[in-house]
Amino acid sequence: MVFESLLGWRAVQVTERRTAKDFAAVVRWLVEEVPEEAEKVVLVCDNLNTHQPASWYEAFPPEQARRLAECIEWHYTPKHGSWLNMGEIERRVLQRQALDRRIEPQEQMARIPRVWEADRNERGVEVKWRFTTTDARIKLHKLYPSLQE
Repeated sequence: MVFESLLGWRAVQVTERRTAKDFAAVVRWLVEEVPEEAEKVVLVCDNLNTHQPASWYEAFPPEQARRLAECIEWHYTPKHGSWLNMGEIERRVLQRQALDRRIEPQEQMARIPRVWEADRNERGVEVKWRFTTTDARIKLHKLYPSLQE
């Protein structure tokens, strides 16, 4: 799931597994084919082991992997905080609205998210983010040092 929260745009790509090469292919597509005028892509990811720049070196020649790495500004959610990632929120909406049953074959599994994606993109559906800095300081206080101790 790729989600641009400010534009209410998302893209879903169904793969057979969640490998480093699958992740690398999605990010390559995002960097090279999607944002025509963007100088950098800000990427918010969870801490899954495949969500690393090293994935590109597994999937592409070193020159291409380096070029991709220079186009990305990485941000990771806290280890147990994928609920902070708007893409994860949007993925759960997809799961609840369209993938709440067993779906076979893979062609149908890929078609269903495309229909869902097109509808939400056409309507420009945004995530209503209500988690403030104050909320973060309260909820995540064990993860960050206090400046007042």
